[in-house]
Amino acid sequence: MANTRDIRRRIKSIRNTAQITKAMQMVAASKMRKAQQQALAGRPYAEQMNAVLARCAAQTDLDAHPLLEKREGRHRGVLLISTDKGLCGGLNTNLLREAAKLDRNQSRIVTLGRKGRQGVVRLGYRPVADFEMCDSPGIAHSKTVSQFLIEEFLRGAIDEVEVLYTEFVSTLTQRPARLQVLPITRFSTRLPGVPGETEVASIPAGEPTFEPSAGVVLSALLPHYVHFQIYQCYLEAKASEQSARMVAMKNATDNALQIVKDLTLQYNKVRQAGITNELQEISTAQLAMA
Repeated sequence: MANTRDIRRRIKSIRNTAQITKAMQMVAASKMRKAQQQALAGRPYAEQMNAVLARCAAQTDLDAHPLLEKREGRHRGVLLISTDKGLCGGLNTNLLREAAKLDRNQSRIVTLGRKGRQGVVRLGYRPVADFEMCDSPGIAHSKTVSQFLIEEFLRGAIDEVEVLYTEFVSTLTQRPARLQVLPITRFSTRLPGVPGETEVASIPAGEPTFEPSAGVVLSALLPHYVHFQIYQCYLEAKASEQSARMVAMKNATDNALQIVKDLTLQYNKVRQAGITNELQEISTAQLAMA
């Protein structure tokens, strides 16, 4: 049985760990609120933009723009959005589990986040490009990634573009999701995190009137559509990361405090046993001297 000195040291060490995890929990909670607000704020804009694009598409030839071109090629570009840091539960593990299901011969991996890059290397992939995460994501940062994917698609290096990311459902629930962004096969009112879809065919044509034409407006908005798709995935991933980290650190803090409680009980038992032994020794000595 451990002596009281060893138990005191363990209690002190675990209390220090609990203080660290508590501080990380508070920081993650602060960042989580901001990230969740950003992810949720983009959804109404996404719905409205997609509705406008769907109306444009109903009045124009969908084969007129290269971003709408369907190909029979075998190269699929996959943007993997992970995190730069750990301590966020099984978030990255679940994401990499989905990445392991990809066809190695057809997939071209582009990583956004250090953990994703390290994970796909362990899986045997060699990323064609790697981008760093930003603590405060903005569309200017995500546009660098989406512009690279658009250029790769237009020059024929890849024939499809998918985004593998973590979709934010709630503070306690985040799930891996896949979204095809290129070629744009249909417009819908669904972006990452937005439930339900509306097909192009169900959008009535004839109104409103676009100037100079629906085709020109569509061509101008299509790149922005792709940029915003990936930006929204970015926001969903950041909200998921901070939510998962806050929950993980809260669980770590609770577990540490429970261990401290158990060790304190053990310490009291050992201390009481020591006092009892001393009393017995004193009593035995007194009887021997009598």
